Amino acid sequence: MAQATTRGRTTGDLVIGGLIVLVGLVILGDVAVATTVSILFLGWVLLIGGVIGLVGSLVMMGKDGFWAGALGGGLLAVMGLVCLRHTEAAAVTLTLVAGAMFLVSGLVRLAAASQVHEGRVALLLGGGVSTLLGLLVLFNLVTASYGLLGVILGIDALAEGISIMLVGRDALATARWGGGSPATP
Repeated sequence: MAQATTRGRTTGDLVIGGLIVLVGLVILGDVAVATTVSILFLGWVLLIGGVIGLVGSLVMMGKDGFWAGALGGGLLAVMGLVCLRHTEAAAVTLTLVAGAMFLVSGLVRLAAASQVHEGRVALLLGGGVSTLLGLLVLFNLVTASYGLLGVILGIDALAEGISIMLVGRDALATARWGGGSPATP
C-alpha cells in the first residue's frame, strides 16, 4: 500500500514537472507576450485585491485596523493601476525585483543542497539556474529590457519543471528498488 501511494505521488510529480516544462517552452516561444500577460495579470490581481482591501476596511471603520486596511488597500490599488497603465515601466521594475528574488532563492537552494541528501540534484539544478538568472539581471541593469522578464520566467519554469521531474524520478526509483539506488536493486 505504501508503494502505491509513493508511485501515485511520483507520477503526479512527473506530470506536473512535464506541464511546467511545457509552460516554460510556451513562455520562451514569445517572451514579449509572456511579459505583457504577466504584468497585466499582476496588475489586475493588485487592483482587485486593493479594492477588496478598501471595501473590507470600510467594515472596520471606527475600529482598530481601519487605517492599516485602508492604506494597504489603497496602495495595492494604486500599484495595480500603475501596472495596468504603464506596462513597460512595470516590466523593467518587476524584472529587477525578480532578479533579486531569483538570486536570493537560488542561494538558499544551493545552501540547502549542501545540507540534505535527498533531492540534492534538483536543489543544485534549480538553485544554480536561479542564481545565474538573478546575477544576469542584476549585473545588466541598463539592458533590463521589456522581454527579459519573459525570458527569465521561461527559463526558471523550465528549470523548476525539470527539478520536479528529477525529484519524481528519484522517488520512483526508491519505490521500485526498495530504498536503494536503481543500480543496486
